Amino acid sequence: MRTAPYRQAGTYAALLAISFLFLLPLIWMLRSSLMGLSQIFEMPPVWLPNPVKWDNFARALTVLPFDRFFLNTVVIVVATVAGTVLSSTIAAFGFSRIQWKGRNLVFMILLTSMMLPGAVTLIPTFIGWRALGFYDTYYPLVAPAFFGGGIFNVFLLRQFYMTIPRDFDEAAVVDGASYFQIYWRVILPLSRSAVIVVGLFTFLGAWNDFFGPLIYLRSEDKFTLALGLQMFQGTYTSQWDLLMAAASAVVLPCIAVFLLGQKYFLEGITLTGLKG
Repeated sequence: MRTAPYRQAGTYAALLAISFLFLLPLIWMLRSSLMGLSQIFEMPPVWLPNPVKWDNFARALTVLPFDRFFLNTVVIVVATVAGTVLSSTIAAFGFSRIQWKGRNLVFMILLTSMMLPGAVTLIPTFIGWRALGFYDTYYPLVAPAFFGGGIFNVFLLRQFYMTIPRDFDEAAVVDGASYFQIYWRVILPLSRSAVIVVGLFTFLGAWNDFFGPLIYLRSEDKFTLALGLQMFQGTYTSQWDLLMAAASAVVLPCIAVFLLGQKYFLEGITLTGLKG
């Protein structure tokens, strides 16, 4: 009995040590963004910047039009998140709450697409978008979100929907509710945590997407933050203080969004998939 507190303390100490190892690259990036170039490479390493160089951010974010890159990224992210949440919640509702012939077979066929490497469909997809005249536009980056929202998101939401008792559906039908009313007024409010999880995954994926904009965007005024950061790295390779400042500015919104939605994120991951 007396060893329990020590064992618990040891567990927490081990978890803190592991967490520090995972956070070390982020900590190093943040401290380097506030240092001078010479101080970054001092040995032994200096962990606290002295003096703190806040002007690194101003210098880094003005050498390239990062304000334009930020606006472009926000437009893509907002549209992608909205389309993914809308289409994936509707698709998951159809696969979990509506009975129709071949439903499970169709769902299993769609799940097999998750095993298909993206490189297999990359070239045909690019040729298709270019043939439609959508090269160097945001349509290839945003439009797919409005057509299903990704099979993984549909699977995640379907598993969550199936944990909701069907008594709610039956009660709504007795009151004269349609399928859309059941979806909008019953299922969505009860699935807030799972929907937020999908929104967070989609936000992080769209915000950090580099490959998609690299393939489909050519005009510099349409570049996203990921492409802008790559341009900055190529131009200011030796300016590590400015490079770390630019990288920190790009990463911080992701950290802020995750911290704001952390409660719902953990709750959604915990509850999703309790029922097959």
